[in-house]
Amino acid sequence: MPDTPTVAVRSPITRPAPLRQAVYDALTELIVNGSLKPGQHLVEAELAADLGVSRQPIREALQRLHTAGWVDLRPSQGAFVHSPTVEECTQLLSVRALLETHSAHGAARHATPRDVARLWELQQTGLAALAAGDARAIVEANAALHGHITGLSRNAVLAELIPQVDRRVRWYYMPIATPRGKDAWNEHARIIEAIGEGAPDRAEELMRRHTRNTTDFYCRQIAAVAGRSA
Repeated sequence: MPDTPTVAVRSPITRPAPLRQAVYDALTELIVNGSLKPGQHLVEAELAADLGVSRQPIREALQRLHTAGWVDLRPSQGAFVHSPTVEECTQLLSVRALLETHSAHGAARHATPRDVARLWELQQTGLAALAAGDARAIVEANAALHGHITGLSRNAVLAELIPQVDRRVRWYYMPIATPRGKDAWNEHARIIEAIGEGAPDRAEELMRRHTRNTTDFYCRQIAAVAGRSA
């Protein structure tokens, strides 16, 4: 009987894109979506077999992932998926909060009825994912909703900056997507209502509370996990 694959992966890497970049992107996405979990040992030979490449691009990708903060390289032990700390969480999510609150304010000023209808459609997608208990789908729906709000702000600088933190935000959100889900999507509904009513100050304040609640929830979870492992 064949061995069960150690990593849930997409199809083997295709060659038209630069191979080292394709491998880096694939491993990053596996970390973000939780297929490779914090603290997990990354074995070059296993990753190479799973992605259908040689060990050299895997080795190069692990070095880049280490530089970017996704992977820890430990002398004489190898590579491990990085485990985010409370400080890292607080720093990243506080930056994200600043960007998101500006987005909500701008969206409330510029959104049309059609735009608001699209927000409600994205809200329903998130609620369906929550009802199904599908953490990955919840994370993707959450990213889509927040991304659409950013687009509605009509602020090109925000639209450029937020994707730079989106991957790591999705990574942080994955473990709390289900337990935080009901409250988070209720908060989304109130934000959409404020945007639909053209109330920028209220939309901004609701988004501020929403991002603060997410940050607090995540940091409490990290602290609880650290306490159990101490």
